Amino acid sequence: MTVFTYGNPDAGIVLIQPVDDHDMSVIDSEVRYIRELTDKEFSLIAVKVEHWNTDLSPWEAPAVFGNEGFGNGAADTLAEIMKLINDPCKAYIIGGYSLAGLFALWVAVRTDLFCGVAAASPSVWFPGFIDYLEDHIVHAETVYLSLGDKEEKTRNPVMSKVGECIREGYKCLFEKGCDCTLEWNSGNHFKEPDLRTAKAFAWVMERTVPHGHKSCFLSDDDSPEA
Repeated sequence: MTVFTYGNPDAGIVLIQPVDDHDMSVIDSEVRYIRELTDKEFSLIAVKVEHWNTDLSPWEAPAVFGNEGFGNGAADTLAEIMKLINDPCKAYIIGGYSLAGLFALWVAVRTDLFCGVAAASPSVWFPGFIDYLEDHIVHAETVYLSLGDKEEKTRNPVMSKVGECIREGYKCLFEKGCDCTLEWNSGNHFKEPDLRTAKAFAWVMERTVPHGHKSCFLSDDDSPEA
């Protein structure tokens, strides 16, 4: 993985975002949007993954579009990201778009390293994920969810469940005591990902203060329970 840094390196809030080439093409505008949406100082660490469908997937799943299925590389990716968390006085927020948003939610179950999750249009249609979320403790105090209002209006039978899944996910998080919100954006999955991700991070940042953290995994189970 390759790491790129933005913002103020001395800031007390650190955003960590898994990205691919498309994310990197709009990362500058995302950072600009975050600055417009909040006055809080931050640094952003963009972690470029090599194999999107493998590196961010918590377990294996069949392809839902094209021929590429999903691997189970999320645990290895999290282990690498943990190496970036080295200041106990700072608050760390994990977030991202699409499958990176799903990864961020999964991370909130796996570790207490992150005080907040910024999940913009997360791939919560991922097979077994909502059940997994319901069956486990979520350690992040603050969670932002969003979805485009046209995302569930697709002919793909798996991805068309995303609206139902995110509503269930929001209810689950609320009942677990998270400070959470679900925002509906205009358009399909591909509209303004930089702005949507910026809105996600800014919302969580406004509810965040730097604090200490524990550097540990809290669960050894990286597969959905039956």
